[in-house]
Amino acid sequence: MTEPRDHPFVAAVKPLVDAMGGELMDPARAEPDDVVLSWEGREVLAVRLPQLSDSLDHILAALERRRGVPLAQLDRKSKQDVVRILEARGAFSVRHGVETVAGALGVSRFTVYNYLNRDSATSTRPNKTARPDSPE
Repeated sequence: MTEPRDHPFVAAVKPLVDAMGGELMDPARAEPDDVVLSWEGREVLAVRLPQLSDSLDHILAALERRRGVPLAQLDRKSKQDVVRILEARGAFSVRHGVETVAGALGVSRFTVYNYLNRDSATSTRPNKTARPDSPE
């Protein structure tokens, strides 16, 4: 890169790009699908976004780092929480997403689908305690 790595703009966006699994590069190396970012009217850096499948692997690795143990070693409730987080992040819209998550969690695809169905059933079930003023 032509800009120093300690440029304030690079320092500001680097954690976000790292969290997404992207790559920072010199704007001159940018390809049509890369995102070129400017600072004070001047192109400072380009970001190459990861392929969706690479993003899922990156998200799984980040969840594992955050939890401090391999995802397969988590208890059932924690695995359900991970599936909920991944669903919110769109992990299951990626081709082979369920298989990838199942492998990381050390469970079957069927189990991942059960976790997903359990969450959707819970969220659509009426909550009788939500509105105490409603007639019974």
